Amino acid sequence: MSDERVFLRSKAIIEPLVDRFFAWPYTVAPVQAAMNLAFLQLPLLESYLQSPQVHVAASVNPELRGGYFVNIPESRADEVRDLVAAIKRDRADMLRFAEAIAAGQEILRANATGFDLTPLYPKMPAELGGLIELAYDTDNQAQMRFMEPVVYKSKVYDESRQSVQLSFETGIERPFILSTPRLPSPDVLELDIPFRHEGLTELFRARVHGTTLAHLREALELDDAQAAQLAGMLSDRPSLAEDRHIDNGGRIRYFGHACLVLQTPEAAIVTDPFISADSTAGDRYTLDDLPDYIDLVLITHGHQDHIVFETLLQLRGRLGAIVVPRSSRGNLCDPSMALMLRNQGFNVIEVDDFDEVEFPGGKITATPFLGEHCDLDIRAKSTYWAELAGKKVFIGADSSGIEPSLYRYIKNHLGTADIAFLGMECDGAPLTWLYQALLTIPVTKKMSNSRKLSGSNAEQAAAIMTELGAQEAYVYAMGEEDWLGHVMATTYTPDTYQIKQIEEFLTWCKDRNIKAGHLFKQQEWRW
Repeated sequence: MSDERVFLRSKAIIEPLVDRFFAWPYTVAPVQAAMNLAFLQLPLLESYLQSPQVHVAASVNPELRGGYFVNIPESRADEVRDLVAAIKRDRADMLRFAEAIAAGQEILRANATGFDLTPLYPKMPAELGGLIELAYDTDNQAQMRFMEPVVYKSKVYDESRQSVQLSFETGIERPFILSTPRLPSPDVLELDIPFRHEGLTELFRARVHGTTLAHLREALELDDAQAAQLAGMLSDRPSLAEDRHIDNGGRIRYFGHACLVLQTPEAAIVTDPFISADSTAGDRYTLDDLPDYIDLVLITHGHQDHIVFETLLQLRGRLGAIVVPRSSRGNLCDPSMALMLRNQGFNVIEVDDFDEVEFPGGKITATPFLGEHCDLDIRAKSTYWAELAGKKVFIGADSSGIEPSLYRYIKNHLGTADIAFLGMECDGAPLTWLYQALLTIPVTKKMSNSRKLSGSNAEQAAAIMTELGAQEAYVYAMGEEDWLGHVMATTYTPDTYQIKQIEEFLTWCKDRNIKAGHLFKQQEWRW
């Protein structure tokens, strides 16, 4: 088989890992990765080792779904103990860096009183030297600004933390990505290579363009046992859908969650790609349904369900560029997506509000994004306005309608949208669920619960539609698809507040003759 033409099988998946935890922006970007490792992941593993049975029981309790519990059998606790020892030994520099950030913040709080900050530089922990700038805002509040490009060149950013697991999608829900590390398994191919490794590009390009096992073995630097395992993931024919391209007009396909594929005969645009590999399910579009070449991927924001390395790494070899929103440059809670993705081998275009990116036969305009980030100073978030095949499409992601007049500015600048896609997870997780490791001052539960990862409720979604003037509105699924459980860990019933709010919004649309729907799994629009 080593010299025969082969293709990667449809159900092959990748799990990108950082010190065995599933990769997402706050475990890849070095400053935030250090904080999460020191103040969340390592304490989580140590808590598991104290009471493995408690963690496992909590992991399978539906009422605690999405909690920070390690779902690893007690029989494998020794492997977790070895992982903890390896982290403490091999990531000592990162752990010290995280502790230095917390100490540096405390120095600022105690000493930065509006006077010259120069004397504070020598007082900062040595680990921060050359990687931060101290500055006041115009209210005399001091902050540390991280020089992110420099940090990527320092020992804080360590690609040896990265590895990948290759396996088949089984249809069985995987453990929650924010809490459970991935240990080795006999049915999983372990590759100790960084995410930017060109061999991964070659492997996933083989979904579309045939190659040979010999070429993949060389590209991925496999030994005999690994090559034999990879051979089982290959087929003598591709499994691509015949209707993955179109010959005329325009098409939008909903692939689930916040993922749209917008197509004309000349171009293809994908938003927030989070795509199933299980083509046998029959109830969703999958990787098999993607066009062979993707001009642009649009990323709306940096949450783990919108910038999904599991999918992005599979698209790298057939992708023109990723469009990402510009960050605030050095803010602790706002890492640069552009820097992070460029360091993983992607071609990246960074945009600010109303910046334009052209593609064959159309144009993307970045538009503002409000809310959904627990009131943190996170600026790397964008909605998008797509113009293709005579249609104007507003891609709203999880942006909130807390200030409806914003959307009036969008309409005044870009015109009336034909179709609007909105997010209505209107009772999201609290501040500490996603950002706990970055908070150097404890917050109360009451404070955390008041600041949530929430999109629009019915009233806010209606306000967006009123200002945009669109005649069609579609609400994304909110992690309701069963194949997203390992990332979303959400559970809804017909009586859940979010579902009731969507129903209220759809009624509002119906009363105004606005075509509307609550998306789920797959849908298609043609014109």
